[in-house]
Amino acid sequence: MASSRLHFLLSKPPPFAALPSCFFSSLSSSAFHASLRRHGFARCFSAARRLLCSKSDPPLQSDSRVGEAAPSIVGDLLDYLNESWTQFHATAEAKRQLIAAGFRLLNENDEWDLQPGGRYFFTRNMSCLVAFAVGEDYKVGSGFHVIAAHTDSPCLKLKPRSASSKSGYLMVNVQTYGSGLWHTWFDRDLSVAGRVILKDNSGSFIHKLVKVRKPLLRVPTLAIHLDRTVNTEGFKPNLETQLVPLLSTKVDEAETKSEDKTKASSSKNIHHPLLLQVLSKELACDVSEIMGMELNVCDTQPSCLGGGNNEFIFSGRLDNLASSYCALRSLIDSCQSPVDLADEQAIRMIALFDNEEVGSNSLQGAGAPTMFQAMRRIVECLSQERMTEDSFERTLRSSFLVSADMAHGLHPNFPDKYEEHHRPQLQKGVVIKHNANQRYATSALTAFLFTEVANLHDLPVQEFAVRNDMGCGSTIGPILASGAGIRTVDCGIPQLSMHSVREICGKEDVDIAYKLFTAFFRSFSDIDKKLIVDF
Repeated sequence: MASSRLHFLLSKPPPFAALPSCFFSSLSSSAFHASLRRHGFARCFSAARRLLCSKSDPPLQSDSRVGEAAPSIVGDLLDYLNESWTQFHATAEAKRQLIAAGFRLLNENDEWDLQPGGRYFFTRNMSCLVAFAVGEDYKVGSGFHVIAAHTDSPCLKLKPRSASSKSGYLMVNVQTYGSGLWHTWFDRDLSVAGRVILKDNSGSFIHKLVKVRKPLLRVPTLAIHLDRTVNTEGFKPNLETQLVPLLSTKVDEAETKSEDKTKASSSKNIHHPLLLQVLSKELACDVSEIMGMELNVCDTQPSCLGGGNNEFIFSGRLDNLASSYCALRSLIDSCQSPVDLADEQAIRMIALFDNEEVGSNSLQGAGAPTMFQAMRRIVECLSQERMTEDSFERTLRSSFLVSADMAHGLHPNFPDKYEEHHRPQLQKGVVIKHNANQRYATSALTAFLFTEVANLHDLPVQEFAVRNDMGCGSTIGPILASGAGIRTVDCGIPQLSMHSVREICGKEDVDIAYKLFTAFFRSFSDIDKKLIVDF
């Protein structure tokens, strides 16, 4: 059936025969999607890929709408990953999808007018986003059911003064962001993306996102002939002096003239004029209009399916854009029609934060009171004259948070690094994370409730606990749980190569996570009523 639908899609005019022969080179070619965009076939390709990514097996059945003809979201996730080179692009794409789904954009600086049954969202710094849907049957004291994730990933970021030269090369000075596997950034086709501050003709300043899709930068390794011990003693580059991308060979006369023309602006003195020319061309502006920038170094290889059966997703930034997208789609799809919220007393919410990889202590990070301030405003808006002194506190006690961050899947070459009885596998479902020292916020109660949601919809879950002789990572879960006292479970999609420039996860697990998050929004109110604690 899928193949016949695919044939129909690909046979629609304009005919593919009119395209150049290079267009047909390979579905896995990194230039293929760009070629489709140039020839106007991006939507057709996305639809075709979604068909190819969909399972031929019937969807998991349950006693609710979650299992009814649930399509695979893997193709859409690949599109999201390929759009979201940075935390800014991830937030902008989420914003676009929410508006398309009928959510209303709010501004934190304005007064809010909220109604039961309404769907709303706001952004902060264009790298943090909070979206929510109010149940039609909302009552004061009803809780928030939240899925929280983060939009940032370990990467290299341009330093405020990025221009430098070495041995006849133009180099770009970078900072390491987060705890990346930095050796994986060597010998990759890299570029830049992020945001730029522009000055317009009226003298105002505007924020614009930029993404240079072509390979622009490279961090070359040293030939083994000059480093004979690298395979025996390990590759241990100095992150300050040896992890520096090269942009170009020595500046030529034409660039020198360009530099002389633009010396008036301070940004031209601290970044290579050649880099600024590339950015100005991408933004369709003059170099003199560029007032400031915040750029990430990004891998240009597109996200794609891989493996013998196309069962894996190969991509950068899976940690944690895979979780962010599953949360986004589950919220959108759980309240598509008025009937979805008709009997809901709670408020469904997602919160996508920045700066998790560096501790969350920022304006746009989970350490800021963004989510809880929004919750209080929402409660006050909806309560009107019924608001009492303890309304918000009762709301928090009734709320529940799913902290969604990628989990460690069992590595076949390093099984001894995992606790013997807690070894999550790819393609086997979402992982609930446990840590007695509260590196994860999961408790027996929150794990039970979340597992009950999964059991109700026949969705598999796994469990993870770190070995006692190893350190344990953490998430935004403990930060948010302790910030205002909200029940929290930490979970994630299992993956390999975490914090590499190129990561791996299972296609099945993405769809399982999406179904589980959707089931959480639709079912948790009923399940939560059945558990009695503190009475």
